[in-house]
Amino acid sequence: MPLFALLRTACFLASLATLASLATPAAALDKVTFATNWLAEAEHGGFYQAKADGTYEKYGLDVTILQGGPNANNRLLLAAGKVEFALGANLIQAFDAAAGEIPIVAVAALFQKDPFILMSHPNAGFDQFKDLPRATAFIGKDGFVSVYQWLKLAYGFRDENVKPYTFNSAPFIADKNSIQQGYATSEPFEIERQGKFKPNVFLIADYGYDSYSTTIETTRGLIDKNPDLVQRFVDASIVGWYNYIYGDNHAANELIKRDNPDIRDEQLAYSVAKMKDYGIVDSGDSLTLGIGAMRDARVKSFFTKMVDAGLFKPYLEYKRAYTLRFIGHGVGLELRPRQ
Repeated sequence: MPLFALLRTACFLASLATLASLATPAAALDKVTFATNWLAEAEHGGFYQAKADGTYEKYGLDVTILQGGPNANNRLLLAAGKVEFALGANLIQAFDAAAGEIPIVAVAALFQKDPFILMSHPNAGFDQFKDLPRATAFIGKDGFVSVYQWLKLAYGFRDENVKPYTFNSAPFIADKNSIQQGYATSEPFEIERQGKFKPNVFLIADYGYDSYSTTIETTRGLIDKNPDLVQRFVDASIVGWYNYIYGDNHAANELIKRDNPDIRDEQLAYSVAKMKDYGIVDSGDSLTLGIGAMRDARVKSFFTKMVDAGLFKPYLEYKRAYTLRFIGHGVGLELRPRQ
């Protein structure tokens, strides 16, 4: 065949290939919604990171993050099947679902430590944890019916010392003989800013309160129907958390500030620093199994403590509240900086 004819045939075949590629659309991304439990903040950073840097897309996902807030209960949307995934605060919520026969399951725990803290004034006689049961305690409603019930049993805290914490730290700042609940990643920053002093901070996880925190929850129906979707969302979120904690998180923080314009760069930086300092995201089992890890023995330990504190009946089938199926595979371990 003459050279000209060969070239013409080659061009024709190339054109057909180009047309074929244009006629075949790229694989569509799976659209899912992830509902958080509060306004956008650094404690949600890994999820925003996975969205900002394209990790969710790499895993074939088009993720909408639906932030929560003081007047929202996004977890109800999960139970009603309106969203595919939701953020759980701790294992108590998962146990509650099991007790109520609600088919919600925790499939990953992005925080190895619950960031719940108690704070006290320095040099006021409450510098050690053993001193705290004597103090007036500003405790929120949710904290009182959960963590505080365990503190009463384990350390002798008393109901008569409790005053309501309404997310206003002014009463604590004014009373040197008081303690206040908070999150290690947020309230101490505000106390230093508003009260002009650095509070003593006691991370309750370091005193035996061993709940996992910041869980990814989904429904048992979605697990049964589309386990691959669940696995991809969990894996991508884990990668997002590695990149948020250890990498460049500027783009994620911009998305957080877009959703929550009231949050400041200083607060975001403080929160990330404390998550590292306390090992909230990456410590313990996550060091070998990867971020998001849970273990049966630790879940059992926490459940037993909550039973002893009167929160649950001992016969509750608590294992229905979670699964280890989608975690512990070492996803993202290579993203942790070498020591």
